[in-house]
Amino acid sequence: MKAAVITFPGSNCDRDLALALTAAGAEVHRVWHKDSALPEGIDLVGVPGGFSFGDYLRCGAIAAQSPIGAAVRAHAARGGYVLGICNGFQVLTEMALLPGVLMRNAGLKFICKPVGLEVAEAQSAFTAGWGKGDSISLPVAHHDGNYNADAATLDRLEGEGRVAFRYLDNPNGSARDIAGILSENRRVLGMMPHPERAVDPAQGSADGSVLFRSLVAGLVAA
Repeated sequence: MKAAVITFPGSNCDRDLALALTAAGAEVHRVWHKDSALPEGIDLVGVPGGFSFGDYLRCGAIAAQSPIGAAVRAHAARGGYVLGICNGFQVLTEMALLPGVLMRNAGLKFICKPVGLEVAEAQSAFTAGWGKGDSISLPVAHHDGNYNADAATLDRLEGEGRVAFRYLDNPNGSARDIAGILSENRRVLGMMPHPERAVDPAQGSADGSVLFRSLVAGLVAA
């Protein structure tokens, strides 16, 4: 399985994401935001966390307009897999690959701590390593992680089983405790918690490794 990890000015989790994917068995290629094309044969694009372009305008707004953005959109349009984590989730909403918006945390403070999550949907390549309803622990580190959308969109996400993760103790005010969502074809996942920072017990939790192993195994089998 071949993965590409994008780096923007201000990304700070790109190396962590590349290492997590490599440890799970993926062949990882690093891609700069000014590149206009992805490497041949890419199965998964990873959009990492950080503060792309200093979070000016809106978080992820400038990154979504980078030269590589068109290639990421085309990859998703032809059924490729995309994983956006934290700032990457913000970028995917700005690209309109996922609905909704990530707003300022309800408490107006940066949050950096492990949080409990419920796996709300196990029917995806990203979450198939868990059972629906499983509880896991992943760290968050964000100032704008408050997920919101209009009521009709939230109802549709829930009705179609596209809420991937929910907070057990909502740290940021996200609507309906949503921590991660899937696209209609279930091949794009955006999530605020950081699975790439929880792939080894030395990090306090290895729960994130399940996502990467599940993803790589599923795409290899496909």
